[in-house]
Amino acid sequence: MDASDVADDLDHVLYTKEQVAARLAEVATEIDRDYQGREVLLVGVLNGAIMVMADLSRAMKSHCTMDWMAISSYGSGTKSSGVVRILKDLTTDISGRDVLIVEDIVDTGLTLSYLVQNLRSRGPVSIEVMTMFRKPDAATTAVDVRYIGFDIPNEFVVGYGLDYAGQYRNLTDVGALSAHVYS
Repeated sequence: MDASDVADDLDHVLYTKEQVAARLAEVATEIDRDYQGREVLLVGVLNGAIMVMADLSRAMKSHCTMDWMAISSYGSGTKSSGVVRILKDLTTDISGRDVLIVEDIVDTGLTLSYLVQNLRSRGPVSIEVMTMFRKPDAATTAVDVRYIGFDIPNEFVVGYGLDYAGQYRNLTDVGALSAHVYS
């Protein structure tokens, strides 16, 4: 599905699938360079990071392993609930590993801050964060994000894994959701 399929639901398109793919390839090159000679464990944050994780891992030239966590501070609405919960934990022991958390979006930073702290307590060699999208104006909790696809405005965005009530994840473009959809 692309933006033309849901044009009435979007205020505007922020990035096309081509722009997302090009930027993701650049980020993959940075990661390959930074982890040269080391195997990085990519930890994808479900469900939103599925698209990012798949495309990032395919764009990388170096070996990597993958695992998944599901962690949430959102309900079905557009605002964070403020309560962070682990819904699915890692199956991999990260002790002594280089870990790269892969996120779809960093909004308030609350969920990611909790996740970094939780994983740091498990004894990895390093923990870094990659996010495809970041909303600097929405941040309420400081989180160090090493790799950023795009900084975006503080709008409710969907597409490329980002959803509203479980929909729009398969939208290949990224766009601002019209208020009439969620109000």
